[in-house]
Amino acid sequence: MKEATANNYDIKDLNQAEGGHRRIDWAELEMPVLRQIRERFKKEKPLQGLRVSACLHVTAETANLMRTLQEGGADVVLTASNPLSTQDDVAAALVNRYEIPTFAIKGEDNVTYYKHIRAALEHKPHMTMDDGADLVSSLFFIEMGRYEKLEPSLASWAKGLSDEERKEFLAGVIGGTEETTTGVIRLKAMETDKVLKFPVIAVNDAQTKHFFDNRYGTGQSTIDGIIRATNVLLAGKNFVVAGYGWCGRGLASRARGMGAQVIVTEVDPLKALEAVMDGYQVMSMAEAAKIGDFFCTVTGDINVIDGPHFEAMKNGAIVANSGHFNVEINIPALKKMSVGEPTLVRPFVDQYTTKDGRKINILGEGRLINLASAEGHPASVMDMSFANQALSAEYMAKNADKLEKKVYSVPEEIDKEIARIKLEAMGVKIDTLTDAQLHYLSSWEEGT
Repeated sequence: MKEATANNYDIKDLNQAEGGHRRIDWAELEMPVLRQIRERFKKEKPLQGLRVSACLHVTAETANLMRTLQEGGADVVLTASNPLSTQDDVAAALVNRYEIPTFAIKGEDNVTYYKHIRAALEHKPHMTMDDGADLVSSLFFIEMGRYEKLEPSLASWAKGLSDEERKEFLAGVIGGTEETTTGVIRLKAMETDKVLKFPVIAVNDAQTKHFFDNRYGTGQSTIDGIIRATNVLLAGKNFVVAGYGWCGRGLASRARGMGAQVIVTEVDPLKALEAVMDGYQVMSMAEAAKIGDFFCTVTGDINVIDGPHFEAMKNGAIVANSGHFNVEINIPALKKMSVGEPTLVRPFVDQYTTKDGRKINILGEGRLINLASAEGHPASVMDMSFANQALSAEYMAKNADKLEKKVYSVPEEIDKEIARIKLEAMGVKIDTLTDAQLHYLSSWEEGT
């Protein structure tokens, strides 16, 4: 284990550690699956000798994942995957109690964010653990010498490396994992372009991840973030959900549960049809922009809310994002049609005044509102997501030499084992098939 010293961590304040300890311990109470994996890892040490660089949201739940990897023998370094998602007390506790080098400060600027990515790269990992693929893409751009795609300060550092040093960063990597929909999309594009340099397991694609984390986690935590930021009543308001994937389904359900009149916008006809059948109004964003009180994007794409939509919005509209990157809302377009600088009317609420006098409120700088103004997903769903991360890391350690440079799904046996342990922890018992039922399902001879 690498001891965390003042030279190999960058956090806001080490004195906040005690609050972080309490937060981590509280989250662990709701994470029985990960706890069981950690107990096994402690005995078996499946990650012994492996350096792991993790670029994830630095939260109490993530801290429990880092503990699990560490107990498994890994030499772990953690950096933030979003400038606004870090819990500073948790970062302090990771350094103070667990001696895990951590590079994360809530509200850090872009230069600091990529300085922290550099720290993760300098760890020379055998395995990457990403949330949005910023770590992996930076690694590949450096190896390929595509400095124009890097943040300027990171590019300047990379240009100072010799060819041999650049290749060294990639040489030892056996594989990686990816947590999010956005990251998996990027990685699959890398695979298509034949620039993916090692196998990556798409943790997001596990059923025990996206069915629960994306749906129930995003649904609850996004509503939590919006309410904490605004303290505005949702009941009776028009709440526009952009995107009806698993995150959108969860958000729409929770908004309706709060009494909002939910409107869904989509580009996929099948998902749009599903939203209609689920009882929601479905329309284009151009139409929804005219009547929405709240807007929240959960698509993973750019400019979902664009200039013409802002032009149509009513005075006082509240606009948020719960997708990974701050590109779903075209904030530069809003700035062009506004007078002066936005006013910070509440923490995490920037109020823009348009040239025609309307007020439009952007939450959390357009970044993940569930982590910017709230605490992210509840520990109970992250228990399953991070169990997938831990077991996928173990699988990668055992099987990397047999895998191609592709994006792989989480093996079905891992997915089912996580569901089994979770049900057991919840005290839920289910049926098993009889021999006769198994035979019937595998036979073609019996019909009506």
